[in-house]
Amino acid sequence: MEILAFGVQADEKPLIQQAFRGHHEVRCLDVFLNEDTAPIAAGYEVISTSVNAELGGGVLEVLAAGGTRMIAQRSTGFNNIDLEAAERLGMTVARVSYYSPYSVAEFAWTLAMAVNRRIVRASTRTRDFDFRLDGLMGRDLRGRTAGVLGTGKIGEAFTRIAHGFGMRLLGWDIAENPVCRGLGMEYVPKEQLLAESDLVTLHVPLMPETQRLIDADALKAMKDDAILVNSSRGGLIDTTALVDELRAGRFAGVGLDVYEAEAGLFFLDKSLEAIEDDTLARLVTFPNVLVTSHQAYYTVDAVGQIVDATVRNVLDYRAGRRSENVLVPRS
Repeated sequence: MEILAFGVQADEKPLIQQAFRGHHEVRCLDVFLNEDTAPIAAGYEVISTSVNAELGGGVLEVLAAGGTRMIAQRSTGFNNIDLEAAERLGMTVARVSYYSPYSVAEFAWTLAMAVNRRIVRASTRTRDFDFRLDGLMGRDLRGRTAGVLGTGKIGEAFTRIAHGFGMRLLGWDIAENPVCRGLGMEYVPKEQLLAESDLVTLHVPLMPETQRLIDADALKAMKDDAILVNSSRGGLIDTTALVDELRAGRFAGVGLDVYEAEAGLFFLDKSLEAIEDDTLARLVTFPNVLVTSHQAYYTVDAVGQIVDATVRNVLDYRAGRRSENVLVPRS
């Protein structure tokens, strides 16, 4: 059987091909799955998709009509998939429920340190042989407060690093993590965390309850000189409200690896095109903002684990087995 993999990055392709070798043939495409590319999957029983695939009801119907019966998504998040439509169409949908939490936590810290110490501005200057220090002053983080929204595996990894920095730790989640507690984390209401934290980082999944968790009111509750980092999902932040606060001169730094309207932009080369998204265009002009292209997970360790789990999901489907990665069928 040949599997069709959408949205495969150049660095990812050899890992996918190697992982499937000896099991199934795999055809890798760099295009992302959406309503325009869905007909390509005709004749493929199993397809694999990336996190930015568009898997709404209409796309799923096209896939089902073409013979697709199984979707193996190469990510943990699945807010892009209409699970009810998939179940109605008799499809099997699986995700990757676990990969290295350190990849994302370490990258979140990379963003935090980069905006705190003005690394991008400094690098740009030195390339022009401008070695002045004006405007490059950062802050020690030791003794300051880190607020972690979401203390699962990634939030825990972030907390361990914050503990190493010697920071006061505040957490917010529906369930407390005993490891974070053991590191000295105090669980507090979200409003208190935002008001007292010098560094706020987001590690919660995107779902209806967390959509725009950081809205205009939440942003106003934060310290004027706080650092905000989001390496989870773009929809957790009201970006328009964030731009308004940045225009008012607030926040020492903002590091974003995700953006709520990133579909159709991230993972693609748009350098020769006019960007029609005015909010994103404005966002990247602020000197205290660093935007990266959803790369927090992108280490050889994490991608290797994602690919290996995807292969197991396909093998389980073919063998009629069910694992914790299966989202549909639900029982």
